[in-house]
Amino acid sequence: MQPDISVQNVSKVYSGGFHALKEVNLDIQRGEIFALLGPNGAGKTTLISIICGIVNMSSGRVLAGGHDIVTDYRAARSKIGLVPQELNTDAFETVWDTVTFSRGLFGKAANPAHIEKVLRDLSLWDKRNNRIMALSGGMKRRVMIAKALSHEPQILFLDEPTAGVDVELRRDMWNMVRGLRDNGVTIILTTHYIEEAEEMADRIGVIRAGEIILVEDTDKLMAKLGKKELRLQLQAPLEQIPGALALEPLSLSGDGYELTYTFDAQQEQAGVARLLRQLGDHGIEFRDLQTRESSLEDIFVGLVHE
Repeated sequence: MQPDISVQNVSKVYSGGFHALKEVNLDIQRGEIFALLGPNGAGKTTLISIICGIVNMSSGRVLAGGHDIVTDYRAARSKIGLVPQELNTDAFETVWDTVTFSRGLFGKAANPAHIEKVLRDLSLWDKRNNRIMALSGGMKRRVMIAKALSHEPQILFLDEPTAGVDVELRRDMWNMVRGLRDNGVTIILTTHYIEEAEEMADRIGVIRAGEIILVEDTDKLMAKLGKKELRLQLQAPLEQIPGALALEPLSLSGDGYELTYTFDAQQEQAGVARLLRQLGDHGIEFRDLQTRESSLEDIFVGLVHE
């Protein structure tokens, strides 16, 4: 199956010589939610801007919905909806007028029923006659999403879409995104709320210093790079880890009351059972134990700083 987005050897060098992107290759499939993660300045927004036709690439090729974004830019752009980071709307327009106007920019015939559905899905229907300047920051963010959806795009880019949106509204927004995905819309998002990427994304890509360093299915990434910790609260403090246990991945807290055992998330529990037997053999008793599995944030931080 042809990918919805195909990025082929794309580089971007600015006039001052800064390499924002370096030979980026990336395919995004139809109907998936793809999360692009990376620290500030890694190249996320530059890559999105190139695909959407806002920034010119220095070299490479990009296809959107099967159309070359340079040689067939009108057809490619009509497939794409973009929600940028910046809130950029006409403050004096009403919600209804600005969303309807955005649809017209793509040469689409008027469709009040579609505009109404979008506004209702985003809980904006009651605000349809309000001027943009009278809305809260979270509501303005919703208007940006409504504008991006006005022309029924096949591909939707969400660049930090929930910035400044409260928790309840964020949940509503993600339910809407799931509904779009279920209807075949391809979603590409960047977010600083890494737990959202872990919950929402089918695949995750990590970009660092203009290079894609990893692309993986979310569940496979968690299994491959995730770690588990077993924390044991001891009955009596230890001065040091006994020599027989020195080969185990153990660490001892400063006060000697806590042992931490680190193991692969996908590893069998045999290692834990062996450790507990060894502790018993050494007369080391514990009063409580807890397990913790590494989050996507732990994995992301580790990848970026490797």
